[in-house]
Amino acid sequence: MEIIGIICEYNPFHNGHLYHINEIKKLYPNSIIILVLNGYFLERGEISILSKEDKTKIALENGIDIVLELPFIFGTQSADTFAECSLKILNNFKINKLIFGSESNDITLLTNIAKKQFSNGFNQNVKKYLDEGINYPTALAKSLSINNFNFSPNDLLGISYIKSIIKNNYNIDAISIKRSSNYHDIESNDSIISASNIREKIKNNINIEKFTPKNIINKIINVNYNEYFNLLKYKINTDNNLNNYLDVNEGIEYRLKKYINSSKSIDEFIKKIKTKRYTFNKINRMFIHILLSMNKNTNYKLEYIKILGFSNKGKKYLNTLKEIEITTKTNKESLQYEFEIKASILFDLINNTNTYEFETKNKPIIKE
Repeated sequence: MEIIGIICEYNPFHNGHLYHINEIKKLYPNSIIILVLNGYFLERGEISILSKEDKTKIALENGIDIVLELPFIFGTQSADTFAECSLKILNNFKINKLIFGSESNDITLLTNIAKKQFSNGFNQNVKKYLDEGINYPTALAKSLSINNFNFSPNDLLGISYIKSIIKNNYNIDAISIKRSSNYHDIESNDSIISASNIREKIKNNINIEKFTPKNIINKIINVNYNEYFNLLKYKINTDNNLNNYLDVNEGIEYRLKKYINSSKSIDEFIKKIKTKRYTFNKINRMFIHILLSMNKNTNYKLEYIKILGFSNKGKKYLNTLKEIEITTKTNKESLQYEFEIKASILFDLINNTNTYEFETKNKPIIKE
């Protein structure tokens, strides 16, 4: 039996995600599908428009067998950190295949690119190009001497997944499924479009029923960015140690202090502080780390793996696992748990939701 791992954020769950699951079931009809799911705040610093609880329920309703939590402290970091923790979790649950969406769908090329990143001087070259103000995909291409490949978001994540597999010598095969939508496209109206396109349509009050499975729309949260900005303004104005927090580097704390009170919205604030070295995604991640006081000098560790939910089929597989290296018992004394609770509280303050109750209840969702 194939044990398949997938890594998703479901912001929101849409027809492309359902296609991904169904394609896996076609390729491996008797498989177990294990999902590592990001929660309230995402890899690009976005605020999720679905709660972690609802995303878990939706995943189980649409064919996932086991849902595992990607902790906040890793889910809001760069692609390599995001991938490293996700693969560590999945490897503990004995997956033998990782299947991800890819723009290029060229697993051989992605693997070759991943292998090249272990060469001497690679990291120094990337840093040099970044210091020149070049964005990460271009810096990566120049460091690898690749001119004819478009480093799209899902391919970049795929490369990070493969790097983690190689680095840790995991016995996992990486397999890609062709992604039919462009992450950057926010205008098309095909039945399968990107999550960013769907979020843009929601922002513009365009009906999204065509793009998502049933019962998704009534779960979508209208994120209160005014409240988010007010909380951020308070934190920046009252904290004199901003440079202690993750992603606050190179003196950007002075720009934060300088422009926070003259900005009327989060978007205006980002435009004022943005530099060549600070991308939109990095700034958004930085905001979340500031709000939750995530110290850059702390060595964050995966201290437990939380099982968010499972089906009957998933339960049977879980019962076959004799040894898991990392405990599945929640450690309420850990930094990992502390930040999960803090993330839940911040999410609730922004959106007037009650995710805190789900977190503290600490019980997996069971799909009969």
